[in-house]
Amino acid sequence: MVGAERFRDSTQILLPDGTLDGLREELEAKFVVSIHSEGNQVRIIGSPVEIKEAGDFLAMNGISFA
Repeated sequence: MVGAERFRDSTQILLPDGTLDGLREELEAKFVVSIHSEGNQVRIIGSPVEIKEAGDFLAMNGISFA
């Protein structure tokens, strides 16, 4: 059975606040994701397919994450 942590990792990306400066509007226009600011972090939430594609987009724009 798949654990909740693994599912959560496939449906969200956590980044430091300010990481999406200049990219947020394009990210929201290209992908079906929700972006929430939470203190000093930004949480991008979407389906596993959208999160993978959004992650690829971020990587192509020089943003790395674990």
